[in-house]
Amino acid sequence: MKKEIRSRVRTWHQVIGRTLVLNLGGRRRVLSSAPQGGGFRSASHIINHQVDANPIMNGHFSDPARYLRKLASQLKIGYYTVGLMTAVPMTQLVTSRVSVGVLWVECFATVGVTNAVRAGEWPLYLDLRRKTHSTRVGTINLIVVTNGSLSTSAMVGAVQVATETKTGVLRDHAVPSVKGRSKATGTGTDAVVIACRTRGQGPWYPYSGTHTIIGAMVGRVVASCVSRGLQKANAWQERHQ
Repeated sequence: MKKEIRSRVRTWHQVIGRTLVLNLGGRRRVLSSAPQGGGFRSASHIINHQVDANPIMNGHFSDPARYLRKLASQLKIGYYTVGLMTAVPMTQLVTSRVSVGVLWVECFATVGVTNAVRAGEWPLYLDLRRKTHSTRVGTINLIVVTNGSLSTSAMVGAVQVATETKTGVLRDHAVPSVKGRSKATGTGTDAVVIACRTRGQGPWYPYSGTHTIIGAMVGRVVASCVSRGLQKANAWQERHQ
């Protein structure tokens, strides 16, 4: 399956088989917690690849970064790629976009919550012999892209806003921790990516907190994606009970 969509804001994304490929339209500044290309770096593409449930636990991907680099090479999108993994099918991909004047912000997300946890809970060591843990697809991957040019601290601020928003939506929907004793704030394998333009290539924003326009825009697109992603995740869980 290959589906290509050209957005109205010079961003392109394709779903190629089990992989979302996001073309940033050139080298951009990226901050992420991705297994491949994480931290601060320059990137031209971002991928979010669907794998089997618990691939690392099943021994399929002992080195996710190496696997994702190989996949990027096979997709012919080059070295400057940030890569994410998820067990959520790409049919559950959700997107959102807002714009104010010349500034725009987009979010691309896959949402799974069967691995939901509350921050601060002690890690849950899973018994690999229990079949109930082999079908977990709990990851919320958030990719936020803007044509704004953010300072380094503003990029960190955007991560903060995206995370606050995700947690707020989970609490609004009363998503429980897998331990069942409290409400979840995220999942144990969440990842977030922020991509923006370099200074001089887009509107400049030294700050991105919730009192700023760009912070509010990040919050809106992430809230939209996580809310709709939860609906799809709940439908998936009902079909696989």
